[in-house]
Amino acid sequence: MKHKCGDAIVIIGAGIAGLAAGCYAQMNGYQTQIFEMHDRPGGLCTAWQRQGFVFDGCIHYLFGSARGQPFYQLWEELGVVPQQQFVHHDELLRVSEPDGKTLIVYSNPDLLEQHLKELSPLDRRLISDFCMGIRTFTRFDLSLLQQQPKALMQLGDWGKLARKMLPFVCPLARWGNLSAADFAEKFQDPFLRRAIPQMFGWEDIPVMVGMSLLAYMHTKNAGFPLGGSLQFAEKIADRYLELGGEIHYESQVEKIVIEKHQAIGVRLYNNEECYADRVISACDGHNTLFSLIDRQYVPREIQRYYDGHLPIHSQLQVSLGVNRDLSAEPHWTTHLLAEPVVIAGEERYEIGVKHYCFDPSLAPQEKSVLMVVLTTNYEYWQRIYGRSIYDAEEIQESQILIDILERFYPGIKDDIEFIDVATPLTYERYTGNWQGSSCGWLLTKQTLPLSIKGLPKTLPNLRNFYAIGQWVEPGGSVPVVAMSGRNIIQQICREDNRIFRATIPIFTQRI
Repeated sequence: MKHKCGDAIVIIGAGIAGLAAGCYAQMNGYQTQIFEMHDRPGGLCTAWQRQGFVFDGCIHYLFGSARGQPFYQLWEELGVVPQQQFVHHDELLRVSEPDGKTLIVYSNPDLLEQHLKELSPLDRRLISDFCMGIRTFTRFDLSLLQQQPKALMQLGDWGKLARKMLPFVCPLARWGNLSAADFAEKFQDPFLRRAIPQMFGWEDIPVMVGMSLLAYMHTKNAGFPLGGSLQFAEKIADRYLELGGEIHYESQVEKIVIEKHQAIGVRLYNNEECYADRVISACDGHNTLFSLIDRQYVPREIQRYYDGHLPIHSQLQVSLGVNRDLSAEPHWTTHLLAEPVVIAGEERYEIGVKHYCFDPSLAPQEKSVLMVVLTTNYEYWQRIYGRSIYDAEEIQESQILIDILERFYPGIKDDIEFIDVATPLTYERYTGNWQGSSCGWLLTKQTLPLSIKGLPKTLPNLRNFYAIGQWVEPGGSVPVVAMSGRNIIQQICREDNRIFRATIPIFTQRI
């Protein structure tokens, strides 16, 4: 069966990038349809309910949560703010040793500086420089790098961008080429040398990125959306539908239809076809390049991005529904272990634990959601997938973690009402993401230059095809992939000699 869409755009994937592209396309007079393999929107920006508990799988903080701050306008156009409420934390997380010594990563640079100097007076100068960097980044507009499609920028545009970036060139160069693990080696204090690699969540993160996060938390521009990631994604899906778009759920694309080196539509696994003037892939990059289209259209330099040399983030998430109110506990603590523990075939020297009591909608009254997320090896889980040992391994690893949690929360074993385990194979099964990656390419000092310039959004020998989302915007943060969808419609408007327009919902204008 063949469905003709007319003068239209077909979008593959109803994640944040695909929904954003659909919204902006509809704003600019294009007729769009989104084909989504799952039964709900959001892609990786999701959550799931189990026995009254909501386990969130994505957003820890969202840039753009404060009016007048970078990325706020984006969420305003997509119908999220100002009605969306946010929780703003005064600290990002804590890093604690078995003896109780603790690093508190305050978002306020003054408090953080005082605290760090109390922990290590010998490192005063390094600490002062670091906290001064955070203060500097409170004035840095991270959205500058995404406000205009790179493909459309001319010499004058690059000059304007350079002038805006000029005050931040030195701190960007200094802190962008330094990972948290590299930074830790500069400290004299033994505890901080162990704790600093964990202070932003993972040790390979560029310090500049961590500084920007703390800076935006300090300016109240990095809040957690109440209701969680799925409700957040559903707001954008509602905006898209209100604009006249269509979403086809449980409709997985098998192939992009190509004629005469031009993308003209998609074919689904049920053999239905939908034709359009353009095709935008907002789904997994590996599947797009090596399955949905013929490899002949993919230049070798693009294929090389998927040869294994770039880091990705496959994770194991153990979520617990607990009959205990943990709201008096720090919401996120990384515990440094006295002895390593083997989980999923790897030695672990620290365990990060989060609870979500700051959002009462995610658990029944006086109960809590407790979560442990670890990086893990995709191949480890892939080797045993589909066999009984896979389920047994999920149970075993969750029990190991629960035994560790008993040390930090005595009696917690008896309070657990539900256990949910998500492996990289879970993410792969529900989202189609290559190797179960939770954020495309992991943002490290290696991939930071790619995140600034982005990866190619088009292919040289295939017309009317476009790629957006986390696989062409390394780092994969929610606002960046949403901007990816916005930018591709700006590019398409330029190709069609249309003036790009972005509107704000009427209900938003009245607030």
